[in-house]
Amino acid sequence: MEHMNPAEGDLATPEQFAAWLRRQLEERGYDLKPRGGGQTRFAADSGLGGGTVSRMLRGQAVTETRTLQTLAAALRLPLAEVLVAAGVLSARELHDVRNPTRTDPLTPETAADELGITDPQSRRVFVNMTETLREQRAESGEGRTVEN
Repeated sequence: MEHMNPAEGDLATPEQFAAWLRRQLEERGYDLKPRGGGQTRFAADSGLGGGTVSRMLRGQAVTETRTLQTLAAALRLPLAEVLVAAGVLSARELHDVRNPTRTDPLTPETAADELGITDPQSRRVFVNMTETLREQRAESGEGRTVEN
């Protein structure tokens, strides 16, 4: 994300968020100098309270998701970018959510575990159905991969 300096796994500080927000607003033409009126104008334009905008610009932590969602909409930015800027998520956490990786193969049994299917009969039905669907898919040619 642009203009953010924390290491990939670090969360942004409230001060970093304030600096980021100040840049975002100034780039959009809001005059944030004393008596510039930009802070009040942005509060009115965004639907955020003036006190909330003031706290964010002073570097006081704001992690209320609804507030950050309203801010993202007002800035026309993805909510994920605002969550990282606000220190709710780190860039690494966002990457991991967007690009999940498994270290172990997902089998019908591990899927049943992750879904909390513990009843023996329900597990057998789930595993058998999954294996049947997998076989049908293989027979129809769906999901074929190119082998090197």
